[in-house]
Amino acid sequence: MATAAQCSSWHYTSPTLPLHRRHGLLRQPPPQAARRGRWPRLQVAAAAGGARAEDSIKAATDAEFFQPSDTRPIMLFDGVCNLCNGGVRFVREHDPNRSIRYVPLQSESGRKLLQRSGRSPDDISSVVLVEKERSYIKSEAVLRIMEYLNLPFPQLAIFLKFVPLFLRDFAYDNVANNRYTLFGRSETEACEIL
Repeated sequence: MATAAQCSSWHYTSPTLPLHRRHGLLRQPPPQAARRGRWPRLQVAAAAGGARAEDSIKAATDAEFFQPSDTRPIMLFDGVCNLCNGGVRFVREHDPNRSIRYVPLQSESGRKLLQRSGRSPDDISSVVLVEKERSYIKSEAVLRIMEYLNLPFPQLAIFLKFVPLFLRDFAYDNVANNRYTLFGRSETEACEIL
């Protein structure tokens, strides 16, 4: 006959298991023991280390770029691309409240903000909109920028959000990959931002 101490470590098992397992004659290990091992701890430690590094980058860039007096989002753009420079001029003309700041991807500030966004500091393949709490890339960045502009652009952004993300990003990538061929490169290293 089993004692009360032995019964507390038994677990319910399916009736399809062999008889000696169904009646609890073999003790099953507690669920925590199954998770013990080197690999899960290493993966958790690596993830925690990565999260700490990301948090320190975010804290440093928050202190530098997002002061309590100025929390406007920052648009990162390719400073030598004529299409991107034209896009910055277009946004500036339709943003009379100056609710967006602009930083070229090639600048030191741009590289820091790219790292903060979880991207490589050398990645100039996409426009990036960096807000204090979140970053947007590709078509999501374009739509988010449109929300800051005058009418009719916020309404157009709402309408374009009904297009699936993979289709929007496919169109964005096709233009971005051919931007130098179609629109050329600027002679100067970065667009003049006032």
